Amino acid sequence: MKLDKRGVIVGIIFLLLASAVTFYFYVLPHSGGKTPTEGRIEVYNIEGGQKITSPLLIKGRVTGGNWIGFEGQVGRVDVVDSEGKILGSSALTAVSDWMKFPIDFETSLSFENSKEENVSLVFHNENPSDLPERNEVMSIFLKVGGERSIVDVYFGKEGNNDSCTRVFALKREIEKTEAVARAAVEELIKGPTSEEKQAGYFTGINSNTKVNKLTIANGTAKIDFDEALEEGVGGSCKVSGIRQQIVQTLMQFETVKKVIISINGRTEDILQP
Repeated sequence: MKLDKRGVIVGIIFLLLASAVTFYFYVLPHSGGKTPTEGRIEVYNIEGGQKITSPLLIKGRVTGGNWIGFEGQVGRVDVVDSEGKILGSSALTAVSDWMKFPIDFETSLSFENSKEENVSLVFHNENPSDLPERNEVMSIFLKVGGERSIVDVYFGKEGNNDSCTRVFALKREIEKTEAVARAAVEELIKGPTSEEKQAGYFTGINSNTKVNKLTIANGTAKIDFDEALEEGVGGSCKVSGIRQQIVQTLMQFETVKKVIISINGRTEDILQP
């Protein structure tokens, strides 16, 4: 029986295409959805080896495979010390549609530490099936510890009808530094934690705001921000609240009796209602 060479070639091409389609649509998704060079979870704001403090804001996204969304979450993250002890844990909360990839997530992770040491951030995927073969883990090696300080940051609170300028102090633990006033303002800009938001605390300060410069002399703190401080700000009540958040956070320090706020060097016509 004579074989048609063209038919054989066409058959081989068909088999190759069928194999590729099978791998892409069946094997790849059911094997965790990843190749050796392809990850399914990304963390934007943390790099390996950096020093972290509590609470730690974590932002990232998952893009498929076994890193899925389920009931508004995409997994959890633990801070684990060198002896395997979990110092803190938090759910990875979806901040975009958790049923559609890619899924952005965010969490504020609080943890305890009393000494300077190496730790790991260990990310676990959401696995509603509880099948061991669908478990995924990713780790980032970091550092924590050293001498610490406690500062206050000030936020508004829902249900407070007394005054637009009434703000409330919440504690933050920071790495000990000579620039403690600036560190306190940096913590203020991060905003309330997830738990604090649930308790009704809120901020009027945009989270992308940057401090350009802070000086303290003769009892006066002069703090200059970038333009993000007043982006989208409207209403005299909100403006007054923002000013009080900044002023009260700085006035906690004995060397500060007065606060002057500026934006890119301007003190006039800023934070207008």
